[in-house]
Amino acid sequence: MTTDRASEHPAEHSDEPDRRDDASEADIGRWRRKQPAEKPKGSLLKELPILLVVAFALALLIKAFLVQAFFIPSGSMEPTLHGCPGCPGDRVLVNKVPYYFDDPEPGDIVVFRGPESWVPEFQVTEPSNVVQSLLLGLGRAIGTAPSDEKDFVKRVVATGGQTVECCDTDGRVTVDGQPLTEPYLASDSPIETRSFGPITVPGGRLWVMGDNRSGSADSRSHVDDGDMGTIPVDNVIGKASVIVWPISRLDWLGAPDIQGLSASSGEVAVVAPYGLGLVGTAPLVAWRRRRR
Repeated sequence: MTTDRASEHPAEHSDEPDRRDDASEADIGRWRRKQPAEKPKGSLLKELPILLVVAFALALLIKAFLVQAFFIPSGSMEPTLHGCPGCPGDRVLVNKVPYYFDDPEPGDIVVFRGPESWVPEFQVTEPSNVVQSLLLGLGRAIGTAPSDEKDFVKRVVATGGQTVECCDTDGRVTVDGQPLTEPYLASDSPIETRSFGPITVPGGRLWVMGDNRSGSADSRSHVDDGDMGTIPVDNVIGKASVIVWPISRLDWLGAPDIQGLSASSGEVAVVAPYGLGLVGTAPLVAWRRRRR
């Protein structure tokens, strides 16, 4: 008599599919637990304002303590720095780090806050509403808008204790009786129109001049202001180190050894703020990774 094997063991055959189903569901469950939880939609939009605030705060810190961009609005530093009213002038990065450790040296191009008696070389029409003021402030921060009209850019010619005068028999400016070596000068006004001094620079102050000697209202124009045309070292914002715009003008701004001294190069100094800026972003990167 033929026996139906399936009928002899009904339980065995009926249980196998269930066990397979249970095993597959367990595998699926383990697989799902291993998958990262999906981020809620819209989380990026929620985090974006925080990221913008952090980025803005970092930008303010960098501007306040490390590097600031400046727009050159006048031609007083031609041919080294291009600029004129209404034209696209050079944009330079001003490095603040070197003068935390040392004072400006002869040959340095510095941006400084002009004393009260210094007449601005250009006029800025301040915006009448909040939005335009914010846009102007942003433009000044990134160097696309003219800086404050009381900010000047000149070259340091003499420092505290030195005696500056013009001119020697060859028409050169002298410091402590020695003629300066000034390769950045393209031309100058007639020798009989540019004599001054001798003037001894007080301690803690600087004698500054534009590279465009015939078109710069610098220390020479303020010898009767009470401080003999000098500016306080404390008024210096930083050292102009590199031209960043336009691209065709991209170049380091060196500090030539105009007095025969050993002047330091600005190329190394300007790199330091960028490294510090990268260090400053590390906490933000770590926070983002923890969130993930």
